This record gives sequence, structure tokens and C-alpha cells, in this order.
Amino acid sequence: MTNLWDKLKTQADAVRDRRIADMFTGGRAARFSTRLGGMLFDYSKTNIDAQTLDSLLELATEAGVETRRDAMFAGEKINQTEGRAVLHTALRRSAGAVFVDGQDVMPEVWHTLERMQGFADAVRSGAYRGAGGAFTDVVNIGIGGSDLGPVMASRALASYSDGPRLHFVANVDGADISQVMRGLDLSRTLIIVASKTFTTIETMTNAATARAMMAKVVPDPAAQFVAVSCAPEAAARHGIPAERVFGFADWVGGRYSMWGPVGLSLMLGIGPARFRQMLAGAEEMDQHFTSAPLAQNMPVLLALVGIWHHQICGYPTRAVLPYDQQLERLPAYLQQLEMESNGKRVAMNGSLLERPSGPVVWGEPGTNGQHAFYQLIHQGTTPVPCEFLLAAEGNELGRSRHHLLLVANCLAQSKALMLGRTLEKARAMMAEAGFAGEELERQARHRVFPGNRPSTTLIYPRLDPAMLGRIVALYEHRVFVEGVILGLNSFDQWGVELGKELARSLEPLLTGAPDAIMDGSTRSLVDFVQSHYGDDLDQFGKG
Repeated sequence: MTNLWDKLKTQADAVRDRRIADMFTGGRAARFSTRLGGMLFDYSKTNIDAQTLDSLLELATEAGVETRRDAMFAGEKINQTEGRAVLHTALRRSAGAVFVDGQDVMPEVWHTLERMQGFADAVRSGAYRGAGGAFTDVVNIGIGGSDLGPVMASRALASYSDGPRLHFVANVDGADISQVMRGLDLSRTLIIVASKTFTTIETMTNAATARAMMAKVVPDPAAQFVAVSCAPEAAARHGIPAERVFGFADWVGGRYSMWGPVGLSLMLGIGPARFRQMLAGAEEMDQHFTSAPLAQNMPVLLALVGIWHHQICGYPTRAVLPYDQQLERLPAYLQQLEMESNGKRVAMNGSLLERPSGPVVWGEPGTNGQHAFYQLIHQGTTPVPCEFLLAAEGNELGRSRHHLLLVANCLAQSKALMLGRTLEKARAMMAEAGFAGEELERQARHRVFPGNRPSTTLIYPRLDPAMLGRIVALYEHRVFVEGVILGLNSFDQWGVELGKELARSLEPLLTGAPDAIMDGSTRSLVDFVQSHYGDDLDQFGKG
């Protein structure tokens, strides 16, 4: 495969100065796009030509993407560093069997989904209620995958929400839970504590604070707590009985878990029927991913575009730009999905990677970003590949002028990135504005846009539950394909652990415990905290 990487590098060098706009002959837009379920993925505004695409597809084949994909869906333990299967796809599977260690896991998946539906129906109907009456609010306490997925999806599907109001607490900063809980009628608030082990320090600290707040107004606060956890015994020690514990297997990674019990808050908000529509949309993408030829396979093509831009062309970041306000948290969700999955430095066998791993992923919704960082995207010195997402029709205000302007802005930005503005055109503009001589030249140069900056566009009719399912599954599989091509394990996250370990060791030091091996910088920072508390140091951490 080394020869293929070298071949692609040579191809990239050969076309580096080629204008993307000059490639639009012979139906390029149709040839460099693909469709599924009402979605159109257009990657024609990149410098990928037929020869490059063939080489990229060969790279995917030689890396064993199809073999590895089939192993994942079959329940094989492809997460080799943890000895686990990777089966978040089973959470949205509607039929068939999947075996792990000789046991079909699907009956338990469907049973859990039925339990979630029964509980959601009871809460939404008022049959299960708080001390003050039917629940009006739900607070989901989690972090990482137990937070970002439900937050993103609940905002994405806010137009479809007809249940209790949803709130989310993740940060251990006390401001987060204080501000979320403030103003809620706690006697009519349901708390979901989402932690696989029920030991996550941030989540359990927030849960204890929420319970203390609720105990002031509710005679039995535990009655208004639900656990999403694989540790029912630990949940029971917090007063949450087994009937209100919704578990999932260790083959569901946190950042891939919104399809099951971690999505309980979303189900409470939009209802079980719409939640199942989201699962069906994701399953449709799964079926496409497992059956479509690589050359028409949307997740594969999205991944190959990413490989081309980052590992081959050397662009260090990519921007995710949803022109859909309801997808405002999608960039943050994808930051975790992509950077935690593929932000690695060693291959599956433990050897150092031979090339860069995942890129930095960032973004904001349009049109907000246009008034913030688009300056850098258009005129900065380093190209930033952009991934636009756009609904042809909005969920709010229908086909209003609001949405017309939104669509026009999105399409204009991708076109402007490709075309740019030449110095000659800028000079003509400044001459027309009355400038002359050296000042004309100076002003013109400030108005040059280099253009030739790549972008893709994912466009779809409307953001509904099924479409959200397709979009998220698309990006999940994109991450998988990139990981396989790079030869790394996308399903562990050891990089999360070291800081957490050191935080546990530092906590007692903040209250005065001695430590002879603390480095000078950390020692001075601890001293600052301790000096701030002065004589009250012994009360630190007890509030």
C-alpha cells in the first residue's frame, strides 16, 4: 500500500495548481456525486479527478475496508486493544441476528428498546410522574458520548419535540448544573444519570448535586432518578431500582451510543415513534454502506475525500458547516466522533503511524460563521476543506425568505471558495471606485481571493428524524473507513485517560496534602489556588 500512498502524493503534486473551476466539463457534477434516501453528496468542488478517484478506491480496497466492514457488522472483535466487538449498528437493526461469543445479541437489544418505549410512554402520558405531577422537564446528566449525542440530536429535532423540555448537564464546573437546574420545578423534573460504569467522576458529582437540590423539595428524590448504565448494582446503591435502569453492552462505544438507552432523553422529547424513525434512517445508511459498490458508497466517498485532503494534500483541519440552525451542535458532536476515534499515533500492531492520523475538526452553523471565521477560510494562507450541509426546506417558517437567504448563502460560499477573485478583477473594482496608482494596487491586493479551495456539499430535502439518522450514520461510517485506511483502531480512547488519572491525584493536593514530585509549574498553580482560599483552605471542596 506504500506505493499507492506515493502514487497519490505524486498525483496531488501534479495537480496542485490546477483550478477546480476548470474541471467542470462533461457532466463532472453528476460523476462526482452520489445519492441515497433523498440525500445528495456532491464532492465535485474538489481537485479529485477520475485518475485520483481510482487510486483512492484502490487504496480503500487494498486496506481491506470491505472485509473489515463486514467483520464489524458480523460482531467480530475488531476493537482489538479492548477485546470487544463494535456493534452500535445493532442498536438500530430491525431484523436478523448478530452473534457475539456465540450468542445472538438482537433479542436483548429489542427488549431494551421496548422497555425504553414503555417508560417514555408512561412519562409522556403522565402515568409516571413526579411528586408535583406530570414531568415537565428532563435533565440528562452525562459527559462525552453520554451527552454530546443526545444534545446534538435533541436540538436537531427540536421541531419534532412534543414531550417534556430537555436539559443537559455535562461539565463538572458547578455553573453548568446550577444554571440548568435554576428555575425548574424540581417536583416535576426527571433526572437521567448516564454513565456506563456509574463511576464517571464528573457525572456522579453532578448527580449527587442534583439529588441534594431535589431533596430540599421532594420527599423521595430517588423516585425521580433514572440510570442509563451497565452497572445496575451501582445504580441500586443510589436508590435507583432495576426497573429504572437501562443498560447496554460493552460493544457500544460512548460516542456511538445515542441509538440506544443513551438516547432515552431524546425519546422522551420526540416520542418513541419518531425515535424509531431516526433508527430506521440510520439503518438505511448501514444497508447502503454494506451493499453499495465502493465507487457509489457515500460513507466511503466521504472518507476518501477526507483522506485526500488531509493525508495526501496536507490540509491540517476541516470545517463542518451546517447551514441548518438545528444542526448547531453537529460540529461539536463530530469533533468527538472523529478526533477521539482517529486521533491516534500508533497502528493496530502498536507501531508508530507512518502518516498523519485524523485532522482537527471544527465548525459553526451558517450564516453565523460567515461573520466570524470565513475570513480565514477565504483569504487565510492555509486552505481549509469545507463540508457544507444544507436542507432544501426548513422545518421552521417553511419556504420563507429566511430559508431562501440561507440556501443562497450556502451555495454562494462554496462557489466563492472555488472561484475566488483575481487581482485583475480586484483592480477593475478599485478603479471603478475611484482609486489610482499605488493606492489602487494596494487596495486591490486586499480584495484578492485565491479561490481553488475545496468543499463538499451534503444536501437533503428536510431535517427530520430519519434524515438525522442517515446523516449521523454516514459520519460514523466515514470515521470507520478512514481508520481502516490509516490502519488504526477507531474504537478505543486511551488518550482520554491520562488527564483523568492525574486529576484524581491532584484533587487532594489542592487541600494541602504534600507531594514531593510535583513539577514546578503545577506547584506554582496549586500554590495560587491555596493562597486564594487562605485560612478557608480546609473548606475547599466541601461546598
